[in-house]
Amino acid sequence: MSHLRIALAAALAVTMGPALADGPDIEKVNGSITAEAGQQYGSLSTVNGSIRLQAGAVVEDVETVNGSIRVAENATAESFETVNGSIKIAPQVQVGGDVETVNGSVFVDRGGRIGGDVETVNGAIGLVDTDLAGGIATVNGDITVGIGSHVHGGLTVEKQNNTWLPISIGKRQPPRIVIGPDARVDGTLRFEREVKLYVHGSAVIGPVEGAIAVRYDGDRAPRD
Repeated sequence: MSHLRIALAAALAVTMGPALADGPDIEKVNGSITAEAGQQYGSLSTVNGSIRLQAGAVVEDVETVNGSIRVAENATAESFETVNGSIKIAPQVQVGGDVETVNGSVFVDRGGRIGGDVETVNGAIGLVDTDLAGGIATVNGDITVGIGSHVHGGLTVEKQNNTWLPISIGKRQPPRIVIGPDARVDGTLRFEREVKLYVHGSAVIGPVEGAIAVRYDGDRAPRD
């Protein structure tokens, strides 16, 4: 997964390339960053801290190592990446490239448009009425392709690797994969490990490898 590269930034400040947005770069080692509402920025980068985009902010790449990313409505960015933190994206946000985290969840609310992939290792992924040009990938996370969402690049749950196993007590449940009402996943749904797959009767999906889909017709998928 491409997000592995930012783990190297844990011991040093991140070196950023030229900004595409018409605004300043902000780089920190310790501390949070806020992109103010309606303002333009270059790249935002911190090692130990969260990053927040207020409504309508326009930025280039957004990267942190130990911190969450929060994005308010109508903001625009090229990409979002973190290692230890969640990414929460409000309605009507535009992302030109990828949304990635290692240890944390990703949620994209209504009207979101993502130009790349959405990836986690240990964290859930949820989309609501979102258009995703790329695909979805995880190892240990649940996935919900919610109502009205369209994933153009397929869906993969990768085989577990000891390098990525989180510390836990007791047996872990298989990832729960839900393809919701009026959702669509183009391409292959590939499962390299055991999962529980639920597909709404109104959803459209591509070929399934490594799992058996269970159809449901209510507002919510069956409980495990």
